Amino acid sequence: MSPVIEEHARARLITDGPLTRPVPVDLRYDPADERRTVHIGLPDGTDWAFGRDLLERGLRTPIERGAVRIWPCGRTQLIVELHSTDGVEVFQFEIRTLIRFLARTRTQTPAAAPDAGRTPQPPSRTTRPDTSRTTRTDTSRTTRPDKSAEQEEGAKQETGAQPAHG
Repeated sequence: MSPVIEEHARARLITDGPLTRPVPVDLRYDPADERRTVHIGLPDGTDWAFGRDLLERGLRTPIERGAVRIWPCGRTQLIVELHSTDGVEVFQFEIRTLIRFLARTRTQTPAAAPDAGRTPQPPSRTTRPDTSRTTRTDTSRTTRPDKSAEQEEGAKQETGAQPAHG
């Protein structure tokens, strides 16, 4: 059994105001997960999960899958835009942080099951249970292990990369 890869990182929360602010995020990857899912844990207890391939492709070109949009911003930054019923959250990451994290995930992934041959999974958003802080409750959130037939069907119909901004 391979160990779960976790990395604490900092991102900048982009707001409609004049200032951005740094926020701590947790990057997590479990090599035993056959869906090759990357998790981004936000400070409010929200956990976004989406395919590692989405993050890897977003380093090179704008891509969108479901509620997640990713695109490079210059040579050193990456933008991750997350849509939910609560609104939109936009984060700016240092590309080198994500490249280092993704490199660690590739060293732990069994070579027998490459990402290229699998069907992309739709992004999901959940709230991590954490009794040390108060989180907003949103009854429209789904738990990560359960995938509805509608979500799986949506994943089958997904298309390739689309620009996040026009």
